[in-house]
Amino acid sequence: MYVQGFLIAVPEGNKEAYRATAEKAGAKFREYGVTEIVEAWEEDITDGKVTDFRMATKAEPGERIVFSWMIWPDKETADAAHSKMENDPFWENEMAEMPFDGMRMMWGGFTPLYTSGRD
Repeated sequence: MYVQGFLIAVPEGNKEAYRATAEKAGAKFREYGVTEIVEAWEEDITDGKVTDFRMATKAEPGERIVFSWMIWPDKETADAAHSKMENDPFWENEMAEMPFDGMRMMWGGFTPLYTSGRD
């Protein structure tokens, strides 16, 4: 298992546009081999004194945090998907307009150290 995680600040008014974008991108990622995607909209976030989700994304007033992750069978499948994305016109044509500021999006890949509740 290989996990890619994402953190994004999205304007509140773009919630449905974000959901639709996530659904469209999710279908493409399924073609590439992702086994699970979770897109979670902010429900309960505490403002921190040193750091927090808002500070990390430089969230502006009226923005909500999206915490997201994708589960891949392995890093090789995720890397192959990244290569496919570079040559797939879908990303330029269908995903040109994003309902958030991509410059403040952060992401990374992770190898699980511990999981519970998965087969």
